[in-house]
Amino acid sequence: MEAIDYPTDMSPAQWAVMEPLLPTPKTRGRPPTPARQILNAIFYVLRSGCQWRLLPKEFGPWQTVYGWFRRWRLSGVWSQVHNRLRALVRE
Repeated sequence: MEAIDYPTDMSPAQWAVMEPLLPTPKTRGRPPTPARQILNAIFYVLRSGCQWRLLPKEFGPWQTVYGWFRRWRLSGVWSQVHNRLRALVRE
């Protein structure tokens, strides 16, 4: 079992629900930052209210986290995740 470092980190059960909802990263270029780490960082910023630049270093560069957040927002990933989670709760 993984240790949860921050109260905003996803549990293994929560990650099992979220993982299939996210787009797969492209295989070109640098190795991608794990999506779970990105989500944990985004949840930290949203819950704590801190600025992106004040994100703890354990989450990786804030520019990377913000870049993924912005990319997913512009491509509609957050709306799709929201709709799918709402459907799962209502089933």
